[in-house]
Amino acid sequence: MRRRDFIKFLAGGVTVWPLAARGQKLATLPRVGIVWIAPQAVVAPFHEAFRQGLHDLGYVEGETIAIEARYAEGKVELAPGIAEDLVRLKVDVIVAPSTAIVRLVRQVTTTIPIVMANVSDPVGFGFVESLQRPGGNVTGFSNLMVEQVGKNVELCKEVIPSLSRLALLANPGVPDATLVLKEVRAVAPSLSFIVIPVEARRPDDLEGAVAQASERGADGLLVSTIEGMFFANRLRIIEATARHRLPAVFAAPPFGLASAGALLAYGANTPDMLRRATSYVDKILKGSKPADLPVQQPTKFELGVNLKTAKALGLIIPPSILVRADEVIE
Repeated sequence: MRRRDFIKFLAGGVTVWPLAARGQKLATLPRVGIVWIAPQAVVAPFHEAFRQGLHDLGYVEGETIAIEARYAEGKVELAPGIAEDLVRLKVDVIVAPSTAIVRLVRQVTTTIPIVMANVSDPVGFGFVESLQRPGGNVTGFSNLMVEQVGKNVELCKEVIPSLSRLALLANPGVPDATLVLKEVRAVAPSLSFIVIPVEARRPDDLEGAVAQASERGADGLLVSTIEGMFFANRLRIIEATARHRLPAVFAAPPFGLASAGALLAYGANTPDMLRRATSYVDKILKGSKPADLPVQQPTKFELGVNLKTAKALGLIIPPSILVRADEVIE
């Protein structure tokens, strides 16, 4: 071998060995799986909050922990296969940031710890035995979505005093849709309005559902959840309500909703829940059992208001709402 070729050979060896060593190192790292129904670009701020939470706890991705993120690109039907893939990988923990994902993951594993985030009714859905003593392999954070629906309706009534017919957009394929409908119907008599349920199971159903709400004389549209399909297609929903001059109120934090044109958005701070969920990932990786970690509830709720949308609809946002708003789009 010529001297020049020998030097190239040595140089090549120097670059190859660190890569091999890195591969071996990654294989031995604790692995955390996380499943998103919505496309990667849509949930990027929430996923970044999760990564930042791990970083704040001292973890370095690729060096002290491996994150196996998976995206169903808004197609719920792909989620079961994704969950099965993570189980085959034998990840140490699976983070499930929605009710639908928790249900799917529980169907494929009863042993891998599951840390839920942004889940509406973990006891009612049978994910845990109780909030204080979860039992089984699931724990995490509830978003109180069902409990806060009444607050969303109250806000809707404040902004639309003449509200007498409230349309509720729901996806029957989402586990918490029935609970939300029940809650809205429970508060309807005290606020003097009737409920008009409209359904959308697929993105192509959204325009028709909004049109149906308008045709049935709705004064406003409440979107029951932003998980999965609704969140991925929030712009389509907002654009459709604008075309039909129908005020859109989301039972969800305002991230990307008020700024996109939703009249109101109110809900638990999702990034905060994902950051806090990493504390449970950390505890589990250090030996704690999910059964012994109580389910926690959100501590931050945020309200977003779009004044441009209100003006276009001929509505006036009361000062009592503006002073409480965390985000005001002017």
